[in-house]
Order: sequence, then C-alpha cells, then structure tokens
Amino acid sequence: MKKLILLALFLGCIQLNAQTVIGKWKTIDDNTGQPKSIIEIYEKDGKICGKIVEILNPAKRNGKCVKCGKEYKDKPILGLVIITSLEKDDNEYNGGKILDPESGNLYKCIIKLDGKDKLEVRGYMGFSLIGRSQTWLRVK
Repeated sequence: MKKLILLALFLGCIQLNAQTVIGKWKTIDDNTGQPKSIIEIYEKDGKICGKIVEILNPAKRNGKCVKCGKEYKDKPILGLVIITSLEKDDNEYNGGKILDPESGNLYKCIIKLDGKDKLEVRGYMGFSLIGRSQTWLRVK
C-alpha cells in the first residue's frame, strides 16, 4: 500500500512539473522561422524571470545589447535577464517586463502555457491588444 501511495505522489509531482512555465524554452526568429535562443525561466523572490542561456547562431553568441537603455547598454546578450517580475494571475503570468535585445525596447509582458510544451509570450506597450506574440517551445 505504501508503494502505491508513493507511486501516486511521484506521478502527481511529474504532472505538476510538466504544467509549469519554469524551465528552458526555445525561441523562434519571427523573420526566418529558425530557432534563435534558449531562455531559462525561473522563480526569484516569488516572481517569474527569464534569462538567455544559449544563443543558437554561433555568429551572434558574443553579441552585446547595443540598442538597449542604460541598465542593459552594451551588456552581453548571453546571460542577459530579459523577463522580470512576472506574477501568477489565474492561468497566466503578467505585471512584469520583457526586453527585446535586438531593438533595445522594454515591453510589458504576459506569458501563459498552451499545453505543457508551448509557451505563449506577449510583449506590448500600453494595451495588450497592441503588441507582438511568440510561441516558445519547451526544451526537453
């Protein structure tokens, strides 16, 4: 009986883990449709954050955030924290910001799971209707 309970708890933990935004996600370039980078989403001080942990194009691995504002100006893109301060709100996370290192723009951000292996990421200024969305894919 104990083994059955432990197995049920273990399987429950696996299911809960599969339904979280925390983990590594592959981004796709809007223009080329090619994989672009790996973002690690993690929790820090009760909020969701994300940083670039891998740049998939070898020619861009040593790039710097040249168009970014003061806080990020000329920092290496690899290792850059691009998602900050998201909080859970029902089935999505919002209230934080996302940085686009290519344009240097900082946007409000909403993320939410679409199944267990897709993450809908929306960056916007002002109203969430005016912005851009991407689908990121979970890295296994």
